[in-house]
Amino acid sequence: MGLHSSITGEGKAFVFLHGFLGMGDNWKTMANQFAEAGYEVHLVDQRNHGRSFHSDVFNYDVLAADLKEYCDAHELSDIILLGHSMGGKTAMFFAMQYPELIDKLIIADIGPKYYAPHHQEILEGLQALAQNKEARSSRGAADDFLSTRIKDWGTRQFLLKNLYWQKDKTLALRVNLPVLIDKVESIGEALPTQTVYDGPVLFLNGLKSDYIKPEDSHLIQAHFPQAKIVGIKDAGHWLHAENPEDFYKEVLQFLQNA
Repeated sequence: MGLHSSITGEGKAFVFLHGFLGMGDNWKTMANQFAEAGYEVHLVDQRNHGRSFHSDVFNYDVLAADLKEYCDAHELSDIILLGHSMGGKTAMFFAMQYPELIDKLIIADIGPKYYAPHHQEILEGLQALAQNKEARSSRGAADDFLSTRIKDWGTRQFLLKNLYWQKDKTLALRVNLPVLIDKVESIGEALPTQTVYDGPVLFLNGLKSDYIKPEDSHLIQAHFPQAKIVGIKDAGHWLHAENPEDFYKEVLQFLQNA
């Protein structure tokens, strides 16, 4: 019952962890770039997301344990680990518990602090979509249906990637929506106090995003003494999609120079 992934390229193992309601496939374009640069890229679907297994248990300890199991199964060590948003939190928990498996750590637009639940509107929209068969008759119908609840086009396109065709010719969601709704509080969990990871870490934040604020740098440094924090201009929370050039450049520079 291991995690689903797609693997591309050859070289040093580079593991990507997607954010809440996402999947590894969200990073496909970026993965291809890093594969061309000489890395073996693993796009991992975390539990209750993408094509990975569903479970009623959902918290960062089990997400980190899932990744450890994945590394063991694929005989990965000395990895580069990149996590975005929820995936960034998983990566932080993993680094605290299994530091010996990581060479370099990259965290995209999330800090080690607690975040209050803020996905209610999106979850309510997806729940309404899941309950409306007519709205799941085509991707266009699903987009129209969600547009009355979720105004931002980019957010809707991100969410609609979760849809797949069932045998009854209606669309369904890959995410385990009931569990994610039930456990949404755990998504914002802070790193345990006094935990420290001493390896090289790059924190990237979108300068149009408020997930990492200037005052968060003290907490970041407390947990990650070697952390380097770099802002990505013209980008919000989906910084890798909004400014992929600068995102790629900063990550590659960190990997080659750190």
